[in-house]
Amino acid sequence: MKKTAVIVAGGSGARMNAAIPKQFMLLNGKPVLYYTIDTFLKAYSDLSIILVLPEDNIAAGKEIIDAYFDSSRITITEGGRTRFHSVQNGLQLIKEECMVFVHDGVRCLLSKTLIHRCYTAALQNGSAIPVIDCKDSVRIVKGENNEAAERSNIKLVQTPQTFHSKIILPAFKIDFKDKFTDEATVVEAFGLKVHLVEGEENNIKITKPADLLIAEKLLEG
Repeated sequence: MKKTAVIVAGGSGARMNAAIPKQFMLLNGKPVLYYTIDTFLKAYSDLSIILVLPEDNIAAGKEIIDAYFDSSRITITEGGRTRFHSVQNGLQLIKEECMVFVHDGVRCLLSKTLIHRCYTAALQNGSAIPVIDCKDSVRIVKGENNEAAERSNIKLVQTPQTFHSKIILPAFKIDFKDKFTDEATVVEAFGLKVHLVEGEENNIKITKPADLLIAEKLLEG
């Protein structure tokens, strides 16, 4: 089945205390976004990418593509007001049945193995949401009260969140709600269950300066 990765890279440099958006920061000499795109293109030869960027960053995205990749496999589109709207903009470019991966552009250390695992699971179940175990103690706060939660019941959600196009395309036609923090919550609001798969500890999201240092060491390793 044809495969499309919608890579959302709409972050700013706010939490990084930097003038340049984190997806364009250098990691071992190359932009963070380079590693994300490279892994997806190498995962499947028939995979195409829809790269979703803020309007002000589209030129920088084109520079990365022209420098490193086959531009015929990558389309750039403008992001929206929220993550939901950015993903929605990317999905509007999909015109044929396919498997859709939606991925955070700054989760640059994902592996081809994870992409393959999500694809296989989504073929069987219609969706695949990568998660990892929660290793910390967790408490639920309700107003002035709080109580311990059983951490074995808590999972930390990652991307690529993977869906058959027949599921995710109609799901993203519903009205936006503040509770939509990822694609799985949208599909659930549409009335469908999602299937969880094992994620990867190294599939970290670059949000703070320390994350870049960790990513550098993981790449070296």
